[in-house]
Amino acid sequence: MTALFALATSVLWGLADFGGGLLTRRMPALTVVVASQVIATVVLGALVVATGGWREAGPQLWFAVAAGLVGPVAMLAFYKALALGPMGVVSPLGSLGVSVPVAVGLVLGERPGVLQFAGIAVAVTGVVLAGGPQLRGAPVQRQAVLLTLLAAFGFGAVMSLIAEASTTLTGLFLALFVQRVTNVVAGGAALLVSVRRGGRALPEGGGRTVVRHSLPALAFVGLADVAANGTYSIAAQHGPVTVAAVLASLYPVITALAARGILSERLRGIQAAGAGLALIGTLLLATG
Repeated sequence: MTALFALATSVLWGLADFGGGLLTRRMPALTVVVASQVIATVVLGALVVATGGWREAGPQLWFAVAAGLVGPVAMLAFYKALALGPMGVVSPLGSLGVSVPVAVGLVLGERPGVLQFAGIAVAVTGVVLAGGPQLRGAPVQRQAVLLTLLAAFGFGAVMSLIAEASTTLTGLFLALFVQRVTNVVAGGAALLVSVRRGGRALPEGGGRTVVRHSLPALAFVGLADVAANGTYSIAAQHGPVTVAAVLASLYPVITALAARGILSERLRGIQAAGAGLALIGTLLLATG
């Protein structure tokens, strides 16, 4: 069950990242984040009302608030790092966020078997290689590396925090709703500051029309991200966090495969090798 939900998480996150990447080609990245999370918040609010999830409010929701504050910071740091580039360095480094929940699991006393330890090592190596690391070329700015490491830590922290925010399905709906509300508030504040400093909230050459036509895609990105958080929380609660975190971190492989299948982007040799290693690591984790 842990492997199933964790792999579902990687698929959902991978497709959400792919969709978000396409959308940021047409509109500001921060607008994509805020708009997609607003849609997700509305849907989650309806689920909370329909299931009576508000009855499970408690101190554990502070974990959801923390996840909601850390998430936008990590995402903005990642986008900034991608802008500074090169992406062939930034993308693989961003995958190192898996070390946070794995470390938490080990601290809490989880001890994977030999096969699972081997699977973790192989899968993480595969994820890093699937990002297509740039082994040559111009030197990388120190700021890009620091921002990427900050983003990676933030992504890993969100995985750990959301797993602690609920223990039941209805409680999970409430926790995800609180997380999204916090995301929207934090992201909206950042967008307002950006606009006041001369940035754009709407895309050029279309403005609101482009945003309106992109609503289905924005809804998919927001809801896929929410579903991924939910499936990861379930995976972490029903099995070793070390296994759930590594399997959930396979999303860069899904993003690369989506780009290959939909945009006909050619995978570099190192990316194909990474995808293969990630698959081998997955099998080791599932059978260990």
